[in-house]
Amino acid sequence: MPQGTLEVVLVSAIGLENTDFLANMDPYVILTCQSQEKKSKVASGQGSSPKWNETFLFTVSSGAKELNIRILDKDDFTADDVVGEANIPLAPVFDQEDVPPTTYNVVKDDQYCGGIRIGLKFTHQGARDRGFPEEELGGWRSSSRD
Repeated sequence: MPQGTLEVVLVSAIGLENTDFLANMDPYVILTCQSQEKKSKVASGQGSSPKWNETFLFTVSSGAKELNIRILDKDDFTADDVVGEANIPLAPVFDQEDVPPTTYNVVKDDQYCGGIRIGLKFTHQGARDRGFPEEELGGWRSSSRD
């Protein structure tokens, strides 16, 4: 299984079902990968088409299969309302390493309720160390005065 860093760019959402009847909702997102959880800023008053443009980093280890996206509406006097969820499989990200922003379906109670736009990038552990070993590069270590 791949190990490394997953970079998630939370761009925006479209067509979300407004859970507030008298005003625009204030959506935010909870992103979960394995046991790690991150929370976006609240897009105050942005209603059913919020924009976040936030980046989150997750450390990925064996067994990571999907990224769970949960959209909620921030409420002041009652519990926050669940707007919907999206589950993004990570296998294509591990293979391609860079998936440009893509719109994923948001569902609630098995019903489509909008889309969320997310970009993904995976960096394999040790990817920065790829290259030629120093001994094979030549230079002062392979030259001699004799």
